[in-house]
Amino acid sequence: MGSMSVTLCGVPLDNPVIPASGTFGYGYEFAQLYDINCLGTFSFKGTTREPRFGNPAPRIAECQGGMLNAVGLQNPGVEAVAARELPRLRECFHKPVMANVSGFSLEDYAYTCAKLDREPQVGWLEVNISCPNVHGGGMSFGTDPKAAASVVRAVKAVTKKPVIMKLTPNVTDIAAVARACEDAGADGLSLINTVQAMRIDLKTRRPLLANGTGGLSGPAVFPVAVRMVYQVYEAVSIPVVGLGGVSSAEDVIEMMLAGATAVQVGAANLRDPYACRDIIAALPAAMERYGIENLQDIIGGAHHG
Repeated sequence: MGSMSVTLCGVPLDNPVIPASGTFGYGYEFAQLYDINCLGTFSFKGTTREPRFGNPAPRIAECQGGMLNAVGLQNPGVEAVAARELPRLRECFHKPVMANVSGFSLEDYAYTCAKLDREPQVGWLEVNISCPNVHGGGMSFGTDPKAAASVVRAVKAVTKKPVIMKLTPNVTDIAAVARACEDAGADGLSLINTVQAMRIDLKTRRPLLANGTGGLSGPAVFPVAVRMVYQVYEAVSIPVVGLGGVSSAEDVIEMMLAGATAVQVGAANLRDPYACRDIIAALPAAMERYGIENLQDIIGGAHHG
């Protein structure tokens, strides 16, 4: 059997499959279903400085090829995550974990990242500058290269662990934002977050989501994600984590050929809680079908002919 191991920002992974933030809780919920140590790692629920209730309901809307969500970063706040959630996580997951962080100001980002940087099990800080479902923060930092760079500098000043910036697809030139993050000192990039979208209720003639708009995820966004990962891989020299509509072992391989070092799985976890486990189990056979001995060797393969 070929090797599925990869290295992400200097940290080794048994395989490149990572459940995406917001779709896997804090891990222990899924640990009741299967041994989550089969995962490369996972990105836990987006964490902010203060507790957040999130957006009003309804927060979820279905659509062909995916779903819309406007959860709004509901979480108990970083103090509670460090005191309550991470100790429970340590009982069922024995690898480094990815901490997903959101904020509404540079001070928010720096405070939350500094707090999580001190947690022994945190291997990477995934800094979300791309959430389309909150006001006064989130995506507003990710749509401007200078603003994105300012978040990177604020976080890097207070952390020692690898910082991976999570980018929004809701921009004209994602490569420009990626380059700005790299120049400011980011250790890696993850992309894409959800695509801003809307559904309208034909009976009420109003948006289905209370927030009005939401983030589109699922198979419908996969080709968009592959295109952006491909573009960003060509624009930077730091590792890229690819996500957006990934739902099979073949999707993982395609993302890696586009330039991803590791691949996150999001909406598929909400449809099938065993999705990541099953993708990992299917990878060896998919590698054999396509003549792949080592997944690390195919990263960016589509750029080399």
